[in-house]
Amino acid sequence: MTSTPRTGGRILVDNLLAQGCDRIFCVPGESYLAVLDALHDSPEIDLVVARQEGGVGYMAEADGALTKRPGIAFVTRGPGATNASIGVHVAMQDSTPMILFIGDVARGDRDREAFQEVDLVAMFRPLAKWATRIDDAARIPEYVARAYAVAMAGRPGPVVIALPEDMLCDEVVAVDRPRVERPAQAADPGAMIALFDLLKDAAAPLAIVGGADWDGCAAHHFAEFATRHGIPVAAAFRRQDAIANDCTVYAGNLGYGPNPKLLERVKAADLLLVVGPRLGEATTDGYTLITPDHPGQILIHVHPDPAELGSVYRTDLAICADTHEFAELAAHWDSEVIDFADGAEANAEWQAWATPQPTDDMLDLGPCVAAMRAAMPADTIICNGAGNFSGWWHRYWRYAGPVCQLAPTAGAMGYGLPAGVAAALRHPNRRVAVIAGDGDFLMNGQELATAIVSGCRLLVLVVDNGSYGTIRMHQERRYPSRISGTDLANPDFAALGRAFGAWAATVSETAAFPDVLAEALAQPGVALIHLKTDVERIAPAVTVSALRAAPR
Repeated sequence: MTSTPRTGGRILVDNLLAQGCDRIFCVPGESYLAVLDALHDSPEIDLVVARQEGGVGYMAEADGALTKRPGIAFVTRGPGATNASIGVHVAMQDSTPMILFIGDVARGDRDREAFQEVDLVAMFRPLAKWATRIDDAARIPEYVARAYAVAMAGRPGPVVIALPEDMLCDEVVAVDRPRVERPAQAADPGAMIALFDLLKDAAAPLAIVGGADWDGCAAHHFAEFATRHGIPVAAAFRRQDAIANDCTVYAGNLGYGPNPKLLERVKAADLLLVVGPRLGEATTDGYTLITPDHPGQILIHVHPDPAELGSVYRTDLAICADTHEFAELAAHWDSEVIDFADGAEANAEWQAWATPQPTDDMLDLGPCVAAMRAAMPADTIICNGAGNFSGWWHRYWRYAGPVCQLAPTAGAMGYGLPAGVAAALRHPNRRVAVIAGDGDFLMNGQELATAIVSGCRLLVLVVDNGSYGTIRMHQERRYPSRISGTDLANPDFAALGRAFGAWAATVSETAAFPDVLAEALAQPGVALIHLKTDVERIAPAVTVSALRAAPR
């Protein structure tokens, strides 16, 4: 507490420091100059200046995923806010703690359609857990502490706060708030007894994990619990790092392009233990793999937010608890021996599915992934946006556990490079690989400039098939040979990378990849490999020719 008046900008920065904030991602704007001025005297906070607000939002979201505390972003009103909104949408769908601060018009100009004015609270209310505006600088500590609490509590998610530019210049006395922590929420012992009673009666149980507040503690203990009982463990969509993939009961991932044998296991399961996921559309194949009423299956759903339990799916046993608290209790629960053979069998099926088989493609991405696995550490952080290109890494990469995968469950393109910047800054001693398609990369390729100026060490792979591949695949399924709107005319991505200051090379044949990869990994900064592939191989197990030849 201080009796000395401070500007709103200074109070805001002081209270971010009190919450442990050490990094802010931004594109500067005149609407929050008072905050930028306060940051000039706050070397404890690393200010990362990006080149577009979409990159800012993605970077903050990825930082929140890595730290489990809110990633912090600052943008200006109007165009800045609308550009950054994609990061808020990803944070909401991915259950990631994040706070987006937006400089706003002065209080006296509101509701006049002032320059770049948008009703920010109304705009972001459907996208965020909480959207608000601070009109009184003395209440900034209250709002910041509440924002951290809301972003981390229950199902984590984004908070958006509008900051009128004149409020940030007010000089007032304010009482700072202490650091906020996520409250621990243990599983009810009675619910655990019910869970093990249901497990004893099951013949073919299966677990689906990842999401919400999942962390390394949850991964460790849940793997211990599942291995002890032989329960197959499937990862929810783009949650493949939920447990280490060398776990002997790991069964692979759900979502797009999963192992057909895993899908059969999910359908045949008489008990589903879902710990962390919301059972969204991608994980459940449009709510068909597991239907909301799931006849013939018992559903045990563990989630930290009571609002998620029973909201879509009929739940036989709902357990509201932090996933790590639940997993630790389950791992050490004193119960009679319950042993299933399914876990080892499911793992063997996944091992076969996740082993690349050679094709006659000139550049075969399967062996490329295998070469990366051989050359790079197990804890490499793989960052990708949306597109069929990611399917090779989803299928063939082995994730070492939380957090080794940054990939938006929202299916947002352009995510990989900004997420890679956040990961490289947060973990400078770990390998970070960005995997991007050609259409995906150019949605935020400008953030190569941010990566270079920030001193990031990044491997960037651009998979170039001259197409919006995912849409082309759906197009060929529904309207074969009638290509419309999916072809791309691309630059020389290696030349583009060099123009930004990166080391870069082009690969068009499988045999050339290992040597080029070795040279890229020897670089001290950003290395970009342009992978020129054929659109005929539209997905790991799908060709355009096969789609066109399929019966109608």
